[in-house]
Amino acid sequence: MPIKIDENLPARSVLEKENIFVMTEGRASTQEIRPLDIAIINLMPTKIATETQLLRLLGNTPLQINIHLVQMETHVSKNTSMDHLSRFYIPSSEIFKNKYDGMIITGAPVEQMPFEDVDYWPDLCRIMDYAKNNVYSTLYICWGAMAGLYHHYGIPKYSVSKKFSGIYKSTLVDPSEPLLRGFDDYFPVPTSRYTLIKTEDILKTRNLKLLAMNEETGLTIAKSTDNRSIFMTGHLEYDSDTLENEYRRDLDRGIEIQIPKNYFPDDNPRNKAPSTWRSTAHLFYSNWLNYYVYQETPFNLEDLGKMESLDCSSL
Repeated sequence: MPIKIDENLPARSVLEKENIFVMTEGRASTQEIRPLDIAIINLMPTKIATETQLLRLLGNTPLQINIHLVQMETHVSKNTSMDHLSRFYIPSSEIFKNKYDGMIITGAPVEQMPFEDVDYWPDLCRIMDYAKNNVYSTLYICWGAMAGLYHHYGIPKYSVSKKFSGIYKSTLVDPSEPLLRGFDDYFPVPTSRYTLIKTEDILKTRNLKLLAMNEETGLTIAKSTDNRSIFMTGHLEYDSDTLENEYRRDLDRGIEIQIPKNYFPDDNPRNKAPSTWRSTAHLFYSNWLNYYVYQETPFNLEDLGKMESLDCSSL
């Protein structure tokens, strides 16, 4: 699916070198098909790296996608220039003027804080509520997944004594699930967090379905029974060296941190870590776009408001 992006976006040159099909606006305007509109609420501090990671995966299927990068207006980014944000991002208030086939809400390095203490929490709640009737399918990632589960269903996150960092094998709970079509019974998931969601909280919650889990790290993937919300607590979008960069960053900050699990060959940080999850990542995003967005979203996005959405308040 070629992704339509600004020709000056930094991710473009990286993706083209990797033979990822990207399309500039000029070329896209000559095609007479309706592209999918996907909004990305990018809450990660390393915004440019996250853009590239997600666009790499979204660009690996056969249709055209319009990407809308979104920044939270109530948060000042310390790691991304204002020039980049003003040039390539829309402010979060613009979300409410449009409807989208899909939305991605990324993780954020705030999982140790109470949700209500995050400076953009009220605005993010407005976006999540708006998405119920104005986005066909929303994919929540890592802290974003925890935020969605807490806001919509009241499911808490639980702190752990030591950070989960590394590659953790998850167990496929439902092999018949289209989102996980083609997955192995056990599949690797890059994980980087200080909290978890308990699988028993998912199992006892009406309108949620458990799809994948790990005995140590808890929930990996769940979805709403209407397929409109997907919750993934790992980072399948991560590059091969992302966990290494986080590990070395924490060491430089004097944080007591363990070597990422199942990551460096022989558990030696001097050895280059290979990607063992790349095919899983492409399959997951391709399945989401195909089975939960493209196959189901109405051709006229204005019809989204006429569709029934999951009433989370009745849980």
